[in-house]
Formats: sequence, structure tokens, C-alpha cells
Amino acid sequence: MSGAAQNEEEARQERLKSALWYHIGKLVDAETLRHNVNATPQFIGALTELVWAQIESAAVDLESFAKHAGRKTIAVEDVLLLARRNEDLERLLEDAVEKG
Repeated sequence: MSGAAQNEEEARQERLKSALWYHIGKLVDAETLRHNVNATPQFIGALTELVWAQIESAAVDLESFAKHAGRKTIAVEDVLLLARRNEDLERLLEDAVEKG
């Protein structure tokens, strides 16, 4: 990857991470108000980092599943395969697929 392409990719990731931080902050704010507690900006930052790491891990797995199946595009089956260890999530996703 060229230097310009790498800089563009880093900028894109920073924008995505900023959007993630914003939305996690909104969710945390709503929950803290509902429970009458406080959350520090450091907590929101740490939670954002945790979620970002999970997203990166899931992306690698999804790409691997698609590649193993001989595809370049991630499919619904790949997402369902990723969710297989979380039965509740898997059931929700399967229901959504059936309704979709």
C-alpha cells in the first residue's frame, strides 16, 4: 500500500472510530440517565476501544469465512457462522433473515 493510500485508510479508520465513540457515548449517556449514575469520558473511551477491537476481530473472521467459501464478498451465512457461539444472537439474526 502506498503512503497516500495508507494515510487515506488511517484517516478513514479514525473517522469510523470517532463515529463509534460518539454513538457509544450516546448509549452510555442514555443508560446513565436511566440508572442515575455517572460514566467518565475515560470509561467511554475504554469501551470504544474494546468494541473497536471486537469489530476488527469479527472483520478478520468474516473475511476468512468468505475466502474459505471461495468468495470475495461476505455473505449472510458468514455472519450467522460468526454468531454461532452466542445462541441468543444467532437466533435473533436467523429470525431477522427469515423475516427479511
